[in-house]
Amino acid sequence: MKPLPETEQSLVLRTDFSDDAAWQSLCAAIEAPVGDFRAYVEFVSDPAFDGLTLDQVLALHPQGAGRTFMFIVDQRAISDPEHPIRVVDLYEEPGRTFRVIPSAMWSVENNLSLANMDFFEFAEVVDSDGVFRGFGMF
Repeated sequence: MKPLPETEQSLVLRTDFSDDAAWQSLCAAIEAPVGDFRAYVEFVSDPAFDGLTLDQVLALHPQGAGRTFMFIVDQRAISDPEHPIRVVDLYEEPGRTFRVIPSAMWSVENNLSLANMDFFEFAEVVDSDGVFRGFGMF
C-alpha cells in the first residue's frame, strides 16, 4: 500500500472519491478564514487511498512518526450536509476519533499543531453526535 506523504502542514486525506464537486467544496470550506484564523493543511487526493478504513490508515502511519493527528475526508464527510471531517489521534490514543465541521477545523488544527491543547480536550466536548462545532467564539 502507498505510504502517506510527509508534510509540514497538517494532513487532510481523502478516502472517498464518490463526489468531486463535494470534495472541492469541502476543501474551499476548510481553507476559508474564520475571523483572523485558518487551518493550515495539505490536501491529499490520491485514488490509491480510496476506500481505506481507519485501521488501514493507521497502518500507513508508522509508530513514532512526527505526525500526531490527521484529518480524513471519508464517505460521511463527503455526503453529510455539515461535512463532518474525521479527526484521528496518532499519538496519545492512536485510533481515537471525533469529527469536526469545516468552519471549526481551524481551532482543532491550530491548537493540536502547536500543542496548545490535547486531542482529548476536543474529543470530550463534541456534541451528542460526535461532532465538534467549536467553542462558541465565532
